[in-house]
Amino acid sequence: MQVFSQSLWGQNVPAPHARNVARVLLADADLASRLTLRTLLGAAGYAVDEAATASEAVAHLDAQEYQLVLADLRSESDESGPRLLAYARQKEFRPATALISSKLSELDAGISDDFSAESVVRMTNENVSYLLARVAELISHRADRRIMQSLRRAS
Repeated sequence: MQVFSQSLWGQNVPAPHARNVARVLLADADLASRLTLRTLLGAAGYAVDEAATASEAVAHLDAQEYQLVLADLRSESDESGPRLLAYARQKEFRPATALISSKLSELDAGISDDFSAESVVRMTNENVSYLLARVAELISHRADRRIMQSLRRAS
């Protein structure tokens, strides 16, 4: 049985298969931010799991494979976001990781040697398309990395 979804133009199109959808883990202590991001990412077609604490996010990472992990820079403490992303990068499935914040000054102050400008996503209410483009870019970059690694192993 084929599952269909309604497109914007009213045509029935095959719904994407669940395993073809990129999974995103969103770790943010702020409920409003989490709900907003979950809604935006879900509407863009991503499967989103959310965590309010770092320990909840670690439990998700131990139970599920993700293509991207987004963590608020200062979710519980100054180090909770970077520590969570460091843990995620050690997982066998090697997700793309990024710090998120709505305050540019926080991002500038929070970037250490472990995080390049490419692994930071600034969220603003007026620039949703930038946010979604950055998420797609991070996931695409991860896929490219994995393909190159498998090609190197095969040769």
